[in-house]
Amino acid sequence: MKLSCRSLEKSFGRVKALDGLSFDVPEGAFFALLGPSAAGKTTCLRTICGLDRPDRGTVSVDGEDVTQAPVQGRDLAMVFQSFALYPHLSTEQNLAYPLREAGLPSAEIKSRVGEMGELLRISHALGRKTTQLSGGEQQRVAIGRALIRRPKLLLLDEPLTNLDAKLRDEMRAEFKRLHRDLGITMVYATPDQLEAMTMADTIGVLQNGQITEIGTPDALYATPGSIGVARLVGSPPINLIEATGTGAELDLGFAKIPSDHRAQGALTLGLRPFDIQVADTAKTALLQGRVIVTEPLGDLEIVDVETSGNELKVALRGAQVGQAKPGDLLPLNFDANRLLYFDTKTGLRLDMSPVQN
Repeated sequence: MKLSCRSLEKSFGRVKALDGLSFDVPEGAFFALLGPSAAGKTTCLRTICGLDRPDRGTVSVDGEDVTQAPVQGRDLAMVFQSFALYPHLSTEQNLAYPLREAGLPSAEIKSRVGEMGELLRISHALGRKTTQLSGGEQQRVAIGRALIRRPKLLLLDEPLTNLDAKLRDEMRAEFKRLHRDLGITMVYATPDQLEAMTMADTIGVLQNGQITEIGTPDALYATPGSIGVARLVGSPPINLIEATGTGAELDLGFAKIPSDHRAQGALTLGLRPFDIQVADTAKTALLQGRVIVTEPLGDLEIVDVETSGNELKVALRGAQVGQAKPGDLLPLNFDANRLLYFDTKTGLRLDMSPVQN
């Protein structure tokens, strides 16, 4: 199912939840709506499925305007942040409930429940009450109840929020498997950039009720269109550095580097922690940073350093992990070609093309 949202607006009193929101989701895509709390993610999904009606704008599926259509006529399903299961019913009864409401024959219901149990790996729990299930099993039942009607579009509203870290990891892989196996169109709302980056084909960044940028995970990470998107995408977070460009040189405060770009005036530079390396010696380093805090993460370590009043995050890997201690002075280098240039006033990324001779 192809989904298209055009100029959606929705207000609740003085609060404008959606402000001209527009985006398209191709058939069979896994599309993530990534945005902070109160950005409009839940309102967007509720508008798509018909639980909320927009003040303005349209929702279309497969080219048909369904903005005013009832929920039952949209051939889609939604999984909510809360599992919303019936605690007095068994797993089997929870899965069967929407099919019984639709009036399907008992034999068909039994067949579909069995198929869904196998697909979601919960066949062993069909006879249990949902209150007896683990968090991951309950989430699978919620997904199964949405999928059992065989919708063409699945909406997911922060479905992993209530799970612990280990279960979130497992369910991210589960969603990718389901998408691959079923080929269903999915729209997944989340404030977690890790979920969006690891699962989605395409990400729409939602801020203040508007889509500010759409792109693949790789594109949003490597070439974000604004400071806001650069901050939102990537872990550890990007380093943002106030700088001054003179055309031939960039003054970063803690270092001056030659520039063959048309960099003039006040700029904000973006530098990913993975693009900073420890130099062999202080003589070969562009700068030195005093270690403030270290965050060991197994074969990766995030180190916060201070240099000339600036704080930078540096990602250490391999043999460098565990070598830096608070108070140490680290010689550091970075590739100037990896810098991202932003207009400090507008926050928009600048396309800094090299000067042509």
